[in-house]
Amino acid sequence: MSQQPTGTAATGVIGLGVMGHPMAANILRSGSAVHIAGRSRAKYGDLIAAGAAWHDTARSLADAVGVIVLMLPDLPDVEEVLNGPDGILAGRFDDLLLIIASTSSPIGVRDLAQRLARETGGRVRVIDAPVSGGSEGAQAGTLSIMVGGDARDVSDAWPVLAACGNPVHLGPLGSGQVAKACNQMIVASTVLALGEAAVLADRSGIDLAQLFRLLAGGYAGSRILETRGDRIVSENYAPSGAARYMVKDLTFASTVAETTGTHVVLLPAVRAAFAELTAQGHGDEDIAVTRRYIAER
Repeated sequence: MSQQPTGTAATGVIGLGVMGHPMAANILRSGSAVHIAGRSRAKYGDLIAAGAAWHDTARSLADAVGVIVLMLPDLPDVEEVLNGPDGILAGRFDDLLLIIASTSSPIGVRDLAQRLARETGGRVRVIDAPVSGGSEGAQAGTLSIMVGGDARDVSDAWPVLAACGNPVHLGPLGSGQVAKACNQMIVASTVLALGEAAVLADRSGIDLAQLFRLLAGGYAGSRILETRGDRIVSENYAPSGAARYMVKDLTFASTVAETTGTHVVLLPAVRAAFAELTAQGHGDEDIAVTRRYIAER
């Protein structure tokens, strides 16, 4: 049986992709016992060699830990690992804290938490903690982590979150997802503007590398320009953050705008642009692909 989460609770990580894999490594380095589960043990030999315990099923993992980080694309993926005979909810744990690090609907996260509390008699607790900073931040342990949830639950999760970056508790459950929606609005608008600026400058005969270096020192400077500028200049669109995920994220942002009665201006245009970009076949490329997208319109 797993024990109530504490600062030294064993931690499970499910969703060992470009973000989850380095996050698990950082949690290991913090001194926490780490348990992992995935589709293929062979892909995670480095984590296992560093001390992570492998589980063939999410059910087995849930019985060994007090906290589970779910670094999955969205709530349908979370439901997949929760349910079924080998899912988390089939475990025999006493008290389990789920950290939903997916970028998801705030309403959906709250509904899921209420359902799990009801169906498990309070044995499953939930906080939301989406992240920003990309694969670079995940590897360096410098992610910005947007946290929503009950104060006690957040306190139990804090050592795990702090191992991955800079967590900030923003309010009740769902607050992290609202913050991530705001984050993605800014990221999407900025990278789309950089793509447009790149095409304008290139077609005007301006050296794009020099221009971006110049812009970085003024008001146009940003973290997006810092991490994606060279990719835009060199037209390197190998995915670090797939552009198609922006469609989902901006849809959540649109729902937040509707529920709060906010009449946004930029959001509909940016959301439509990423939907068009994805429909044109660029969705699996990095968000820096906005340059190619604009050039082809």
